[in-house]
Amino acid sequence: MKRTYHKHFKRGIILFLALCFFGLHFIAPRFITEIRNPLAQVFKKEQSKTQENTFEAKGLKGKTIEFKSFDNLNLSSYLSYSNLAETKGTIILLHGIRSNKESFAGLCKTLSNLGYNSVALDSRAHGFSEGTHCTFGVNEKFDVSTLIDVLAEKENITQNIGVWGKSLGGAIGLQALGHDKRIKFGIIESTFSSFNAIVNDYFKLHLGFNFEPLTNYLVRRAGKIAEFNPEEAFPAKYCKNIDQPILISHGAMDKRIDIKYAKINYKNIASKSKTLIEIPLANHSNVWQKGGQDYFLSIKSFLNENAIKSDVKTQITAQQETINTLNTRSKS
Repeated sequence: MKRTYHKHFKRGIILFLALCFFGLHFIAPRFITEIRNPLAQVFKKEQSKTQENTFEAKGLKGKTIEFKSFDNLNLSSYLSYSNLAETKGTIILLHGIRSNKESFAGLCKTLSNLGYNSVALDSRAHGFSEGTHCTFGVNEKFDVSTLIDVLAEKENITQNIGVWGKSLGGAIGLQALGHDKRIKFGIIESTFSSFNAIVNDYFKLHLGFNFEPLTNYLVRRAGKIAEFNPEEAFPAKYCKNIDQPILISHGAMDKRIDIKYAKINYKNIASKSKTLIEIPLANHSNVWQKGGQDYFLSIKSFLNENAIKSDVKTQITAQQETINTLNTRSKS
């Protein structure tokens, strides 16, 4: 009887350990990067293509722009045109995790009235864009570059392009700014400086504890499943290559992403034209509300000072190149 009990007990322990290993190795990492579960998508009804309605309801003039990513995903964006006769620039809007481009409809209206085109992008695996996993900027920064290519090809938009990113979108924005110098300015809100660090923070926030070696293992596994290198999801590293004008803002009461990460990013940014705004009573999701009119006046001032100036610099550079070409021809 005792032998039988011990045998069943050992088998139970082995089965339990096997299930733990299976859960930690194959299932738990998916919660970190997987935005869409492929199995659930099979049973999900196809969403109706009404993305234009959200923007048109705001009285915006624009259109949906769909394009292919470097790894052959269909990505969706919406271009809203400036309401002014002279367009000051074009701002690519990057949303937070599990959000979508429609969340920017109100901001698109504001920017349109200020004289800016805006392009709200559904990040891969979000909204109307294809994909299963979020790679926290590693692949998304290339999607931003591809969108800039498409804007040049289809809309003849080539000058004075900026990014405005919130949370995850801010991390993508920082990596895109460091990667692609065609982006002339950036507004970055409430984002992290290191993917690995923020996952460790999230485990502690949601579970009440964090065992760093285990969390780091899950991060590495998540990267393998989603086919990206987690060590490359490192906005602070890309900040060292940012020499464009940039405004960073963060809520002082943010418990999801601590303001210390904004300060790390800010310190690493190479640009001499950089601003850090701390919103005293704001948490992660209400920076706009708590910042209020003063915050948006600061953004308007930043755009007037840097976005428009960058366009003038581009024009001067183009004129100088033309003069140099003419001088070379005259000498020959």
